[in-house]
Amino acid sequence: MRAMVINAPGAPDTFTMADMPIPEPGLGEIRVQIKAASLNPADYKMTANGNPAWQYPFIPGLDAAGIVDAVGEGVTGFVIGDHVAYHGSFMKPGTYAEYGITKAHMAGRIPSGVTFEEAAAFPCAGLTAYQALLEKLNVKAGRSILIHAGAGGVGGYAIQLAKLLGASPIITTASTANTDYVKQLGADVVIDYNTEDVAARVMEATNGLGVDYILNSLNRVTAQADLTMLSFNGQLACIAGAPETVADFQPSYKTFSVHKMMIGGAHLSGDVRAERELGTMTEEFMQLISDRKLNAIVEKKISLEQIPAELTRLSQRHVRGKIVVVM
Repeated sequence: MRAMVINAPGAPDTFTMADMPIPEPGLGEIRVQIKAASLNPADYKMTANGNPAWQYPFIPGLDAAGIVDAVGEGVTGFVIGDHVAYHGSFMKPGTYAEYGITKAHMAGRIPSGVTFEEAAAFPCAGLTAYQALLEKLNVKAGRSILIHAGAGGVGGYAIQLAKLLGASPIITTASTANTDYVKQLGADVVIDYNTEDVAARVMEATNGLGVDYILNSLNRVTAQADLTMLSFNGQLACIAGAPETVADFQPSYKTFSVHKMMIGGAHLSGDVRAERELGTMTEEFMQLISDRKLNAIVEKKISLEQIPAELTRLSQRHVRGKIVVVM
């Protein structure tokens, strides 16, 4: 099969095309003929340093959608011909290939009206936003939320979900070039992180109370600064690193909660409940796309050969929405 691979840890420009063996599903697994995959920041971050468990050449990629073409022993939930989407484990060969393997109970069936490209676009970013807002932060209508990097994958899905949940105001950070884009997704207040004081604008938008929820997909430093912007009983969900100082932050007049997020951790947890939840959330998210309550934010479609260039562009933070690979 055709696949994009790495032969050693490195940047996206070291990726190469290769002919790889078609994998065989094991116990409880399904093989998917991949019709579409998507690019995520995790892809270039993980391949930069590699992993001791990888065997080279290694196929990167986490998100995929396609058609079940083989089932392993013990699989009862899917049959050959089913259309599915899944979020893969970064410990195993990935989705930048014509075929991929996943545990059956971690995949979701694609509902009618959802294309392979739409289904492949969301798992890593969309499920992160979904779990953060619905399960960790438990966003309530009428409460304020700050979503960092609203033009990105996680941010774009989170803004839409916050709108569905009735959050208000929905505040996001974005460059001036992406102001109209994030407003179309549902943002009420857009802060240009390049030229404006984010904390000051947040306090202004919340009448000095601070924001009730924050979703931070940036880094540990900004997550630390986010603590100063939370309201009393506010909540912070962090994807790219939690604040370094939490226990001793602020006097007792400010109480808050911090949630550390890593959607891919379900693959490493050894907890079948977490694995099944990933499959369940996948189907729930796709139903929202099918019902046209969420836009899959597919901004660009590319070929396998274009992955190195587009992943490099993604690493430079010059991308809005999702880049999808069409096989």
